[in-house]
Amino acid sequence: MHIDLLRSGSKSLPQQISETMAQRITSGLLQPGARLPSVRNLASSLKVSQVTVSKAYAELESHGHISCSQGKGCFVAERARMSLDAGTGWQDGYDDFLPRAQLWRNFDYSKVEYPFHMAAIHGDLLPLDSIGATMSTLVTEQPELMASYGNFQGDLELREVMCRHLQGHGIHLRSSDLMITSGTQQGIDLVARTFVGPGDTVYLEAPSYTGAIDVFAGRGAEMIFVPMDNEGMKVDVLTKLCDRRPPKLIYTNPTFQNPSGVTMSISRRQRLLELARSYRCLIVEDDPFSDLYFRKPPPPSIKSMDAEGHVVYMKSFSKVIAPGCRIACVAAGGNILSRLIAAKSASDLGSPLLNQKAVLPFIARKYEAYAEQLRTALRGRMEKAAKLLKQHAPQGVSWNLPEGGLNLWLQLPTASGISRLHELAEQEGISFLPGDVCYSGEVPSRHIRLCYSQMKEADMERGLRLFLRLLDKHLSSVR
Repeated sequence: MHIDLLRSGSKSLPQQISETMAQRITSGLLQPGARLPSVRNLASSLKVSQVTVSKAYAELESHGHISCSQGKGCFVAERARMSLDAGTGWQDGYDDFLPRAQLWRNFDYSKVEYPFHMAAIHGDLLPLDSIGATMSTLVTEQPELMASYGNFQGDLELREVMCRHLQGHGIHLRSSDLMITSGTQQGIDLVARTFVGPGDTVYLEAPSYTGAIDVFAGRGAEMIFVPMDNEGMKVDVLTKLCDRRPPKLIYTNPTFQNPSGVTMSISRRQRLLELARSYRCLIVEDDPFSDLYFRKPPPPSIKSMDAEGHVVYMKSFSKVIAPGCRIACVAAGGNILSRLIAAKSASDLGSPLLNQKAVLPFIARKYEAYAEQLRTALRGRMEKAAKLLKQHAPQGVSWNLPEGGLNLWLQLPTASGISRLHELAEQEGISFLPGDVCYSGEVPSRHIRLCYSQMKEADMERGLRLFLRLLDKHLSSVR
């Protein structure tokens, strides 16, 4: 079993081992009933003492992740034992380099009737007919698009359209400063693979986007989570942390943050940029939701204030028009972008040209009017969800209403039993995102995320009522 250990890191070696294995277990990379390496073998492969591994296993057992038996060994806790095909048993001992894969687990709800777990927009609100008609015409009239790889940097015409959109939001750049990616998830991955190596310090908000945590964990980075308040990441705390551990990269989702919904104030955005300048590091500004404000536009992006190329800005378009098309852009300056394009060329030979051409006319001519209508629809859904919470949420449950985006971030009175609540909800056809996956796993989270935009409005209301009744019953049982 491969685990990247930071010998000079802020966490002890037993803690690093136990946290990595716990994340592999909770994300399904280690199946229930799977046999773990012996203390002797794991200590040998990791080049640590057997005492170190014993402490890690004891920590895992104390949290119910594994069970150990004298003379038999240690096994992943068996909530629901899964049988293994005898012909593929050899695969269990085949090393991989995945420390966690929580994002993968978040999409594994094919039979759920009320999917509150996924930050997405229901198809009835999306312009699928318009984009589908364009794609159909392209396939019929320009079938050669399906035979073309396209430019590694992305279709020039689409980049020019996106460039005009971003210029309208105060980001001064040229089309040559943009790269098209297959969603912002690919953009995060390209930045990490290009600029982050084992032991590099990456700062993130606490909580943070699950997919980003997965990516940086996969690079062996030392992730340090910075607390937030109602103005976003506490930059004063970040500054003190940077004095001890200089940053290689700072990842932020400053506008209607996923999962918390908090928006970073303009003063903190400015201070964060000043910090990046002083440490000569990159900021990754992930911006999927800034067009989805309810009352007034959010503060200007950090990228709009960046004159020296410290900010790599990522904007998803498919998120709000057609997620299946997987279209986003990455804006960066100087040879930072050149290196990202080189990384993308090795990754996928360029995003699908047909998809880029399919979304282009809509973004060019219809996006602004559509975004205004979408904001109205999403605000209505958020307000209905908030009303139901106010009427039916159990005592001790709290939340803050977001000014935009897709999610509500609920704080429960206790972290106890949230995994059990998750199981009970799934039995009722309901899913939600446990807050634990939005951290690196040190402390159990009392939070859960609910998305109010993924279902038809009536289904959302019905599912939320059902969930709140279930939550009330659950909290009564653990008090």
